[in-house]
Amino acid sequence: MAAPTYQLFCLGNPLLDVQVTGGEKLLEKYGLKANDAILAEDKHMPIYDEIVKNYTPTYVAGGASQNAARGAAYVLPPNSVVYTGCVGDDDLAEQLKAANKREGLQEAYLVKKGEKTGACAVVITGHHRSLVTTLRAAEKFEQSHLSSPAIAPLVEAAKVFYVEGFFLTHGTESVLELSKKASNAAKVFVLNLSAPFIPQFFKAQLDQVIPHCDFIIGNESEAEAWASANGLPDSKDLPAIAKAIASLPKSNASRPRTVIFTQGPHSTIVVSSAEPDAPKVFKVNPLADSLIVDTNGAGDAFAGGFLGAYVAGKPVDECIEVGHKMGAMCVQLVGPQFKWPKVNIL
Repeated sequence: MAAPTYQLFCLGNPLLDVQVTGGEKLLEKYGLKANDAILAEDKHMPIYDEIVKNYTPTYVAGGASQNAARGAAYVLPPNSVVYTGCVGDDDLAEQLKAANKREGLQEAYLVKKGEKTGACAVVITGHHRSLVTTLRAAEKFEQSHLSSPAIAPLVEAAKVFYVEGFFLTHGTESVLELSKKASNAAKVFVLNLSAPFIPQFFKAQLDQVIPHCDFIIGNESEAEAWASANGLPDSKDLPAIAKAIASLPKSNASRPRTVIFTQGPHSTIVVSSAEPDAPKVFKVNPLADSLIVDTNGAGDAFAGGFLGAYVAGKPVDECIEVGHKMGAMCVQLVGPQFKWPKVNIL
């Protein structure tokens, strides 16, 4: 591995997306919502074989944090971003490595012998995507990996940390270790809410991590889920929800907490604890329907663009705009991918 010069350190569940379009029958058969993200239960397990057997799937490197890490690497110079998570010793992991290499992302996987790399069934219907994830090796990540000789120097060298909310389903102690280290060293810790079920069903884990977060990113459905889980009077009032999260206690009070809520083609809401009553609204230039190929990974692309611009030293307002550009680029391609050859959008 190259010398630990990576400014951005990302942690998450490495997954290979198995993606199909026109999946209305799959939604109905497996009781899925058109625009949702869930962990697979026993009743969902046949979907992975069915997609391969009855459809023509596209295989795309996935995993929320890994997508964002690739997005950040896309806009930054080489050796800027490193990503860790747990994979099996199989072909799926090799496909992930190849996708990361193309974008300039360095991975530092924990590899579990004899395990299968995680997978995500992505069912596209119109402009919606339904994600059904089986974590497999991803949920076998070990906290000790963070202090291993290969990883510890990368953690020490990083200036910004990014973790997906999905990781809280199994790896809260690892997230707490990273977030506390970042807070104590006055480094920047960014958390993505990732899916409505995280604030709904993993509220206790989320509540442990939020005090150490400098940035929290989510979309409107995740914001609504957080509002409902925390008893806010109006689960549709995004500025009020962002203010509530921004105003929660913070372990490193020297830096404000900024909450960012995206709304797909609609405006992005940003609230900082430094000015909790002054929400900022950033308009999105919506694409024509004919240009939208696939919305899978658009939120991760936004996060990647935001992170890349932030690591590059841009002010938050500019970081939001770069996030919008990356999201727009992503939805014009199949899956969480970016244009090639690279387009300079910083």
